[in-house]
Amino acid sequence: MTEKYEVIVVGGGAAGLSAALVLGRARRRTLVVDAGEPRNAPAAHMHGYLSRDGVPPAEFLAVGREEIARYGVELLRGRVTDAIRDAKGEFEVTLGEGRNLHARRLVVATGLKDELPAVPGVAERFGRDVLHCPYCHGWEVRDQAFGVLASTPMSVHQALMVSQWSKDVTLFLHSVTEDELSDEDRRRLAAAGVATVAGEVAELLVDDDRLTGVRLTDGTAHERSVLFVAPRPVPRTGLFQRLGAEQSESPFGTYPVVDERGQTTVPGLWAAGNASGFAEQVVNAASRGYRAGAAINGELLMADLDAIARV
Repeated sequence: MTEKYEVIVVGGGAAGLSAALVLGRARRRTLVVDAGEPRNAPAAHMHGYLSRDGVPPAEFLAVGREEIARYGVELLRGRVTDAIRDAKGEFEVTLGEGRNLHARRLVVATGLKDELPAVPGVAERFGRDVLHCPYCHGWEVRDQAFGVLASTPMSVHQALMVSQWSKDVTLFLHSVTEDELSDEDRRRLAAAGVATVAGEVAELLVDDDRLTGVRLTDGTAHERSVLFVAPRPVPRTGLFQRLGAEQSESPFGTYPVVDERGQTTVPGLWAAGNASGFAEQVVNAASRGYRAGAAINGELLMADLDAIARV
């Protein structure tokens, strides 16, 4: 028989666990299906979350799982492979092993993955001394020699931002030509004291498991102890597509159109965390999950009361 839940949450990161916590405390039968692929897994610590600053991401999630269990929320390790909306406007959910579940409401908090520039050494050191977010890691590497790998025109903005944490910043143009820099870019880079180096980066230089610099394809080497890169965000939005949710393109990927609570254009389908937008840090993702959970509980309550009133 198909197991029935009031709410199924797809994704067990900050957004999904937060939604589940609210729903569990509201006495809703809730299931979290987690594939175990958090975006911030490469990072040793997470930052910017008041009272949880510096906590390892795995520890943060472990505490979250313990908290939802106190309220009867079930956690299942697995992957949702498909979902359809039935004639009642509810959801039939299929797991990877063929197991079928039913939910009155569905929260998708599957996040995104970061596609890194194809430079040897970048993937291996990502989250250590190859970084992407100064708000996440800038304090920990402050005043060191920064490099910024320009893989998109937005990399100029990244170089300007990281100059807040170090006055020794070099922008390696890599796949951006000097002609692509606007006059405003040049003025701002000069004002920030950011040096620019033309040429493609061939590899990272590492000594004793520490980044020491980058080598260009022309053979020249530049000493750096931190390298900022701009990954290409790849949202995990397959379920939204299958369920027919309207989506919107942005410079950082295609995401479902949602209202302020996270509801998509498909009734009963909600998005939270990085599944709903690129810029959701952990604290923002948790907030979005909380909003979605509270809104879903209220919606279910009114639906149940209306059904009773019609009898």
